Amino acid sequence: MSTTAPGLPEGRYGGGGRFGGDDRRADRRLRVAAVVCGVLFLGLIAWLGASYLLRETKLHGEVPTFRVVSGTAVTAHLSVRKQSGVSGVCTLRSESPDHTVVGQLDVAVPAAGSTFDKDVTIRTTAPGTTAELLGCVAHG
Repeated sequence: MSTTAPGLPEGRYGGGGRFGGDDRRADRRLRVAAVVCGVLFLGLIAWLGASYLLRETKLHGEVPTFRVVSGTAVTAHLSVRKQSGVSGVCTLRSESPDHTVVGQLDVAVPAAGSTFDKDVTIRTTAPGTTAELLGCVAHG
């Protein structure tokens, strides 16, 4: 006596025959959508990385040290790395203990050389407790 397993009820588990052709199409669409999203994401990461590297290589500054000189002045050491021939401006600021801006200074960076180091004095309207670099902008 031979017995065969009963088949799946017709139309119950997808309409594409024994293995569900509609499911295959849906899976393919999901795979294509995932690949497209992945490529777009990788492109965005590459674009952001390239723009960051290009911006940073032109003019990169930092304030490694600062000192409060008086109630109306803060001295900071500005150190800038840059490409030779690129000039620009770096902006520094000083804040009071309650984070109010009490002084700001723009420092011109000359085109000559690949580094620029200078001690600058930020004049303040009240006692300043910090000296920080807001950023540097390249001109050339």
